[in-house]
Amino acid sequence: MIAAISAGFAPGLAILCYFYLKDQFETEPIYMVIRAFIFGMILVFPLMFIQYIMDVEKVWPNEFLHIFFAYGFLEEFFKWFIFLVAIYPHVHFDEHYDGIVYGSSISLGFATLENILFLFANGLEFAMGRAVFPVSSHALFGVIMGYYLGKSKFTQNPQDKKKWLILSLALPVILHGLYDYILSAYQFWPVIMLPFMLFLWWFALHKAKQARMAKHIH
Repeated sequence: MIAAISAGFAPGLAILCYFYLKDQFETEPIYMVIRAFIFGMILVFPLMFIQYIMDVEKVWPNEFLHIFFAYGFLEEFFKWFIFLVAIYPHVHFDEHYDGIVYGSSISLGFATLENILFLFANGLEFAMGRAVFPVSSHALFGVIMGYYLGKSKFTQNPQDKKKWLILSLALPVILHGLYDYILSAYQFWPVIMLPFMLFLWWFALHKAKQARMAKHIH
């Protein structure tokens, strides 16, 4: 039990520390980061229940729509909603890069609890694969979401604000939907998943670098 919890927590905390320590302007209060992480964890159970109902009731007419909406859209929408309600208006969200920290915190909270539950159910032999794929992909979706929410918050133009806000949800949903579809639809999924994950890491790290370089004019 302790081994499963440790193995479940380790990759999420490692990735979160990486993005947290990259904040070169003013690191966020630890309690805010932990709060965002816990919000992400809380999302797991209601989402599992909704996804279970969708699976049983066969809400979507085909596999692609089912994967895209029941997993990609639902999970990213609720993470985005939590960010908008609990983080976006907060006084500590005062630099562009903060979006990266909080976006990855919420996503990694979700991914970490999901990972622990999976390891309890299926065994520790899956720990490495879970760290490389689901946990890191959730983190990267959160980084991309946080980047565009940062763009939205610190842009003065109302039209641009709206555009970045839409992108902050749309891009993670599309990328998450593609990720899940590759896993489920292709027998030789690692052949496609490896370049997809490399692209995801490159894209998210590029956005994190852009956010670090951005100067927010108060």
